[in-house]
Amino acid sequence: MNAPKYLALFDLDHTLLPLDSDYQWADFLARTGRAGDPVAAQRLNEELMERYNQGSLTAEEAAEFMLGLLTRGEAHELTAWHQEFMQEIVQPALMAAAIELVNHHQQQGHLCAIVTATNHFVTAPIAAAFGIEHLIATVPEQKEGRYTGKIHGVPSFQAGKITRVDQWLHDLGLRRDQFERIWFYSDSPNDLPLLEVVSDPVATNPSPALRDVALARGWQVLDLFETMMDAKS
Repeated sequence: MNAPKYLALFDLDHTLLPLDSDYQWADFLARTGRAGDPVAAQRLNEELMERYNQGSLTAEEAAEFMLGLLTRGEAHELTAWHQEFMQEIVQPALMAAAIELVNHHQQQGHLCAIVTATNHFVTAPIAAAFGIEHLIATVPEQKEGRYTGKIHGVPSFQAGKITRVDQWLHDLGLRRDQFERIWFYSDSPNDLPLLEVVSDPVATNPSPALRDVALARGWQVLDLFETMMDAKS
């Protein structure tokens, strides 16, 4: 079997999805009374999102709240809650333009993976909905079948994304330097470490800060959902 020559990596939130799945999962649990005091949970969720957008949030600080939510139910309860979440929040947000982008790479035989800071529990069903086999996400620790609220291993966040991608490729018997081209699609300046080491960085639905960087460096800018809306109008 020949090793793949091309690799396409996709951030998830605000890149393939027009929303933040981590934020929306926490909001969903708060609204449905599954995250303790709904008002306090929603307020903290807003604060964490603001700090993430400012680039001042650490993976450990995010995990304390986000992964702590996974300790609030048994495995079967969490699965049922996530099915509701997928139906109510995620499925309506699966946009044709994002699916077509993924399909474009897959049809050319490119190795594809989602690389996201959001935890594996929340994102695994979303990756499956996009038809992407490989998911590199922050792994929540489990003990005796229950989540502990802590991170297992290196979080898939900022420079940690490079570490996790390299670990994943190593497990496949591959290395980054074997690929002729590597694309990475992302909306966030938090992903600059990985964007800076691939051959084809694509600022996708970029935040103002990332758009400025992309324009200054001559990177491709892809307004994925804006293109979709223009096509509908």
